[in-house]
Amino acid sequence: LTTNWAPACAGEGLDLLCFQKMTTLILIRHGETEWNREGRIQGHLDSALTTEGIAQAEACARRLAAEQFHALYASDLPRVQHTAAILNAPLKLTVNSREDLRERCFGIGEGLTYAEMDSRHPEVFSRSRALDPDYAIEGGETRRQFHARVRGALTNIAAAHPGERVLVVTHGGVLGVVYRWLNNLPIASAHTVEIPNVAYNRVQIDGDAWRLDVWADTAHLPFTSVEAG
Repeated sequence: LTTNWAPACAGEGLDLLCFQKMTTLILIRHGETEWNREGRIQGHLDSALTTEGIAQAEACARRLAAEQFHALYASDLPRVQHTAAILNAPLKLTVNSREDLRERCFGIGEGLTYAEMDSRHPEVFSRSRALDPDYAIEGGETRRQFHARVRGALTNIAAAHPGERVLVVTHGGVLGVVYRWLNNLPIASAHTVEIPNVAYNRVQIDGDAWRLDVWADTAHLPFTSVEAG
């Protein structure tokens, strides 16, 4: 995957003409949170950005200020809303909040560390580890439901902005779905790639063809965090 800041079509003799027909999504995970640092499962619950998380978002905002965006969408959860507000400071766009950009719901597991989950609900945790795409922790979503929600949200956003560049601020789990989807990996495949907080990820869309051409670019960050959620 491309990991530099250059346009995907640069050097191909097409220059910026490629962007006139393509829709571009820039996908950003929220800044590090207190529960990220503690290793707690966040899901639809929330915790505040850490000082580091705020600094990550500010560093990313400086990078994004050099780019043009036509729209900004964000999960409605507070950790993403805070990150989006920081990223949007130089852009001055309307923040369109969407519930369907939320992290996966982990039901009774939310707010617990993985050790606490293993201790309190060992039978549930072991089943979730089996990667069954149709199993949901009590009160939560299945992998298949989550995957369908994320694909639907991003497809809807892209369809609303043909040929435009759109900033989407969301969660690590959502980006995990994007990685599996655009690399044709099974929904039940294990998490094997880093998804750093406030890294830069770029998707190019040309008609029905979706291409992930920048993944986990942290060149703008002096430090990175990759905790889940």
